[in-house]
Amino acid sequence: MPRIALGIVYDGSSWQGWQTQPSGRTVQDAVESALAQFLAEPVATICAGRTDTGVHALGQVVHLDTAAQRRSESWVRGMNAILPRSIAVQWSAPVDDSFHARYSAVSRSYVYLVRNARQRSPLMEGRAGWVYHGLSLEPMREAARRLVGEHDFSSFRSSECQAASPVRTLSVLDIEQFGEFFLFTFKANAFLHHMVRNLMGALLYVGQGRQDPAWMDTLLLERDRRRAAPTFAPDGLYLAEVEYPARYGLPAVPAARALFSHLGISAR
Repeated sequence: MPRIALGIVYDGSSWQGWQTQPSGRTVQDAVESALAQFLAEPVATICAGRTDTGVHALGQVVHLDTAAQRRSESWVRGMNAILPRSIAVQWSAPVDDSFHARYSAVSRSYVYLVRNARQRSPLMEGRAGWVYHGLSLEPMREAARRLVGEHDFSSFRSSECQAASPVRTLSVLDIEQFGEFFLFTFKANAFLHHMVRNLMGALLYVGQGRQDPAWMDTLLLERDRRRAAPTFAPDGLYLAEVEYPARYGLPAVPAARALFSHLGISAR
């Protein structure tokens, strides 16, 4: 049966994460409901990465199997006419049956947008994390450098994490400042449950001067979640990009560019 890959963007503020739940208030529930209408048959989807309640996606990828024949443009326009306004298909592509949205992924990138200002902004509610206390860029960058590479990230995994191993390879952890906005980019082969939000909590402690950058070395060695900072809020967290082998020919947009494009924020 032919396999189709879809690229999906969504605002996760009003959804209980990606994965289907009895409540029916998840992104997967909404996408599969729209597919059932569009194809006139029930269809199951598999995603690249399950996002939590309140977490957004700029580059979620799903695959599904269906005998229905549709043009690429029809997949996009037809689905978007049915989906809620907070979810939209960006592209579709036929793939062979070796493609798997989750297991074929080479890497995943998340971005965290944080607004550092004295007062909260209602216009950024849910779209950016908010930090009241001043943040220093260079100490956070130094702390980030200590986290890059293959490590046991037990100090940054949720107690509910079901991964068989806490070892992950974090290939990129970049931090940029654009006025009052800080953009954190995380790229890894895979992530543990709440790993990015827990790393953010620790990095922000360093940025506020509550810990020094070398604290990251200690946390990695201690492998104890209780020793690290609290989990940061999901506001401002985006699944930004999923990378696949080039042979599949899927569209790719760099994580930071995707975020600024969707939010209409000037990077310079």
